[in-house]
Amino acid sequence: MARRAFYSFHYIPDNWRASQVRNMGVVDGNKPATDNDWEAIKKKGDSAIQIWIDGQLSGKSVAIVLIGSKTAGRKWIKYEIKKAWEDDKGLLGIYVHNLKDKDGNQSTKGSNPFSAYKVGDKNMADIVKAYDPPYTTSKNVYDHIKNNLADWIEKAIEIRGKYA
Repeated sequence: MARRAFYSFHYIPDNWRASQVRNMGVVDGNKPATDNDWEAIKKKGDSAIQIWIDGQLSGKSVAIVLIGSKTAGRKWIKYEIKKAWEDDKGLLGIYVHNLKDKDGNQSTKGSNPFSAYKVGDKNMADIVKAYDPPYTTSKNVYDHIKNNLADWIEKAIEIRGKYA
């Protein structure tokens, strides 16, 4: 079955890293808003942002949170996690700090954004997988993500099914 993914990430520091994952061709992903589109959406306020996010999540099988150094705790990342879970989407995280940005720099590992949530009496971070590729070289990290992403998505959908 073809899977469609919604990608959640902190735009300014991680857009370049996110584009690497999005362009792997492993899964169909949502088209990102351009800088101008995003600014226009933001100017309309929080309700417009929520409507845009909801529309982007619609029809997707999974939400993939690309975890950079400052992803956890961001307002819209939190909304996307909550909304994806409520809409019964598969949910997973991938640490992208060791992918290089446009300037060839890597980043520091961020906190797990799922640790801020409970599912019943369990911490969401104990349910939702956040994958941290076991490499420090950007190319190896990229290859690890590309080689495992399809399996991670299926696992996320399977896990979410247990809590439906």
